[in-house]
Amino acid sequence: MSTIASDEKVVYLLKPRGFCAGVVRAIDIVELALKVYGPPIYVRREIVHNRHVVENLMSRGAIFVEELDEVPANARVVYSAHGVAPSVREDAQRRNLQVIDATCPLVTKVHLEAVRFAASEGTILLIGHRDHDEIVGTKGEAPRHTIVVSSGEEAECVEVPDPENVFYLTQTTLSLDEAEQVISVLKTRFPNIQGPPAQDICYATENRQQAVKRVAPACDLMLVIGSENSSNSRRLVEVGQNAGMPGYLVDDEQEIQDDWLTDARSVAVTAGASAPEVLVQRVLGYLARRGYTRVEEVETVKEDVVFPLPAELAGHQSLLTIANA
Repeated sequence: MSTIASDEKVVYLLKPRGFCAGVVRAIDIVELALKVYGPPIYVRREIVHNRHVVENLMSRGAIFVEELDEVPANARVVYSAHGVAPSVREDAQRRNLQVIDATCPLVTKVHLEAVRFAASEGTILLIGHRDHDEIVGTKGEAPRHTIVVSSGEEAECVEVPDPENVFYLTQTTLSLDEAEQVISVLKTRFPNIQGPPAQDICYATENRQQAVKRVAPACDLMLVIGSENSSNSRRLVEVGQNAGMPGYLVDDEQEIQDDWLTDARSVAVTAGASAPEVLVQRVLGYLARRGYTRVEEVETVKEDVVFPLPAELAGHQSLLTIANA
């Protein structure tokens, strides 16, 4: 990051930003299903938590529903990237729905860990936001064995049947610092608690948070592009604020307020893992019209993670290439 002249306004554009591999895969699944099978394609819940993405897919024939009872029998339905509980899978099977699973593989990893821990008949302390789709789905793997812990305060007072047989898992989109605080409390209270072999917080969440921490000392303001219900986007704002950098979450450039920029010579711009790059470019255009003509990209780590498509769509990859060309 270079020095800013006294009369200059600069944007520090963080990289990596925006779509992660799980989001790319989920959106590709819906797009491919629409091309291969034709509309309508039903999608249980938002495929990813971004209003623009959902509206774009709706305009092309995707129908988003809250629950499977809104899907006609024998129809084709896609599960969102956040995963579903076994009860949802059982319901789909009973109604003979043709399922395409867009669950992020990193979320699936947490589900499998929950099943493994539950087999010990211990208690799973699931760290995350209890109303988030990912937490609801993960808890559904072992509801009798799982207690959701959403804060350090809850970790201080949670009670378990057997303190010697306790496990923890985390939502993949938490703040690293937030998760570490809760885990630290749990380890103090339950010295024999066991966690996953590798952290559950996903690589993309960690990378975007580390980028925010890197630029925080040099920036007057941060704009995070993402929808209000995007957990990882909201965590980016919190990480910046905790590092002393005020920030705002915006769906797009229309939500930016000019008074935010009054005393800001340097603005950091990033995007949550479900926000498309086109929105980043629109925000940059907004800032350029207000004097932020210098854009400096700050890259903290290269990302090259790619997740394969499910078997029923893998053979149609070329259609996706044509569609995105």
